[in-house]
Amino acid sequence: MNTTIDLLIEAHWIIPVEPANVVLENHAIAVDKGRIVAILQQPEANSRFLPRAIKKLPHHVLIPGLVNLHTHAAMTLLRSLGDDLPLMEWLQTHIWPAEEKYASWQFVHDGTLLAGAEMLRGGITCFNDMYFYPKATAKAALACGIRAAIGLITVDFPTPYAADADDYLAKGLAARDELIDEPLLSFCLAPHAPYTVSDRNFTKALTLAEQCDLPIHLHLHETTQEIEDSEHRFGMRPIERLRRLGLLSPGLIGAHGVHLNADEIMLLAQHGCSIAHCPSSNLKLASGIAPLTELAKHGVNVGLGTDGAASNNRLDIFQEMRLAALLAKGSSKQADAIGAHRALRMATLGGAQALGLDEEIGSITKGKAADLCAININDIGLVPCYDPASILVYSAGREHVSDVWVAGNIRVADGHLLETSEIELINLAALWQNQIRPRDV
Repeated sequence: MNTTIDLLIEAHWIIPVEPANVVLENHAIAVDKGRIVAILQQPEANSRFLPRAIKKLPHHVLIPGLVNLHTHAAMTLLRSLGDDLPLMEWLQTHIWPAEEKYASWQFVHDGTLLAGAEMLRGGITCFNDMYFYPKATAKAALACGIRAAIGLITVDFPTPYAADADDYLAKGLAARDELIDEPLLSFCLAPHAPYTVSDRNFTKALTLAEQCDLPIHLHLHETTQEIEDSEHRFGMRPIERLRRLGLLSPGLIGAHGVHLNADEIMLLAQHGCSIAHCPSSNLKLASGIAPLTELAKHGVNVGLGTDGAASNNRLDIFQEMRLAALLAKGSSKQADAIGAHRALRMATLGGAQALGLDEEIGSITKGKAADLCAININDIGLVPCYDPASILVYSAGREHVSDVWVAGNIRVADGHLLETSEIELINLAALWQNQIRPRDV
């Protein structure tokens, strides 16, 4: 007797990520109540299951939904503002003044709507955010139907959002308490960076993270300037300061990790920390190239992040996969430094593991949520295909994403968003553009 299920997806190729280096041909995924109930050959699937819906993907590769491990979604409304400047000049002369004037609940909500649509259409099903007004980020993510890890930000200086570090944490925890039962949401403590957070406030964030069992997400060793400033101010490099404060642990997600010496890489490995590797942003802001080959060699978990659209300027994990692999090869002079399967793991399971969500997402595994991304490779720029993983990492782009599911719910079908209107989002972005920098008349 056939088992009734919600959905059967038949694909030419499936790359499950777990087990590693595996490509399944002419297999199907059975989905029911938002979860993967089986991965099996297509003839067996057709004999075992009676699906309410069938999706046939004859020219496609099916992979886990991509995870964007570090971004500031609302900053999509600041895309292209103050480009071609080094990080601190960009922040101090363009970004922070714009945020001081315009950042609000509505700004964050609308910017996240725009970002969520961009990410979903590019196969990203989960993003790890850090920004003001986290409740607004969460509400917009839910409206898009995308999974989100909401950062409860804290910094030492006041903003329109909060008066001081205690106020940031109180507001963030209140948002978490209100939204904790939303199945697509998880939360992180997000002390911004060692150069914006005092020892006292790091300690408070760590205490709350341990009490609430939350990861800690922060910027770490992004530029040489922040390291030099830390040595001058504290007499030590930022990672050593975090070590002494007790923050190094499997719950720590360090965004960027560009300037790491051998001892620091060993420390990250020993404490089970994760790095959110953001190669495009690091290059655009001239921050440098992270030592990805050495991180991988020592077993440090690495996920991929886009950073915000103001410093990338795309929320595009396909681009980050390709760039991460190529930079690792070029900087190490080892062609096999980071292969295609390894890059895809960083873009999926690596991010999920960092967020503590690897039992839920990150691979196509029985029992996990059906967060899935289909890529149509029946394209003149993607054929012939001898190795689907290589095609995905080195040839394909987000424009080849055809279908996206989050928890078994279709969010993108045949390349089109289903939950939001692209025209309405473009018009919304134009309204903010005219407010932030009015057009010349």
